[in-house]
Amino acid sequence: MHRLRCLLILGALASQATSRSIKDASISEKHKQWMAHYGRVCKDTAEEEKRLKIYKDNVEYIDPSTKPQTIASSFKYENVTATPSSMDWRKEGVVTPVKDQGDCGSCWAFSAVAAVEGINALKNGKLISLSEQELVDCDINGGDQGCQGGLMDYAFQFIKKNKGLTTEANYPYSGTDGTCQRNKAAQHAAKITGYEDVPTNNESSLLKAVANQPVSVAIDAGGSDFQFYSSGVFTGECGTALDHGVTAIGYGTNRDGTKYWLIKNSWGVSWGEEGYMRMQRDIDAKEGLCGIAMQSSYPTA
Repeated sequence: MHRLRCLLILGALASQATSRSIKDASISEKHKQWMAHYGRVCKDTAEEEKRLKIYKDNVEYIDPSTKPQTIASSFKYENVTATPSSMDWRKEGVVTPVKDQGDCGSCWAFSAVAAVEGINALKNGKLISLSEQELVDCDINGGDQGCQGGLMDYAFQFIKKNKGLTTEANYPYSGTDGTCQRNKAAQHAAKITGYEDVPTNNESSLLKAVANQPVSVAIDAGGSDFQFYSSGVFTGECGTALDHGVTAIGYGTNRDGTKYWLIKNSWGVSWGEEGYMRMQRDIDAKEGLCGIAMQSSYPTA
């Protein structure tokens, strides 16, 4: 079964980061609690300090009030005024077939790669299946932790710094943490110039982005309603403890008038609608269903 929480740190912290005024001391204490809860042990002080920094970075990722005040990141679709009534990037030839992460918590890699595949196809006119395993094996120094979880923004940072990503055929998926094959990773098939975050808790902004390219989104997929979804527009109960990364590849309106997001998952074609989900869009909560509007981003090229 493909039910590992693959935005592990993000999901573990979401229920804890409610005060919006977390200080370094309490972050350190929460980190100790998190380590104990998940049975993690650091081999030495250096590793402990490294893990604490990663933990703190992820607290800041889900809790903007803990971040130092900086200039807001750009959102190039902010001034978009017209969007199509529906979008399905599969029909435009920029979405690769559904993949399967298996029993590895690498959803973050699949979400990021799908978004990069999309922007690369839009820019260059050729759809290329790219390597998630390269991210699992090689993106280990910036916060991502292979099969133990990660974040899509960190993946985009790695791809930019590495000057690209190789193909799935060249560096195939194994579903386990492995040693980085640098000779393969050096054979770039697609590159990006960076990434941008979609304004938080704003489905209208998310729609502007998805109207222009596939977008990585974080959601709460921990509930049984989500995990056993098979078809139709998903309206089931779910929270906002973000623990899973997927890719928004479109949107539309069902025959009964229910608006939805079109989501590409990484649990194989036997889940959902052949690996995809239609998730209710424009609900009353600003976070969106399952928190889909809370943390979304897209690569630039």
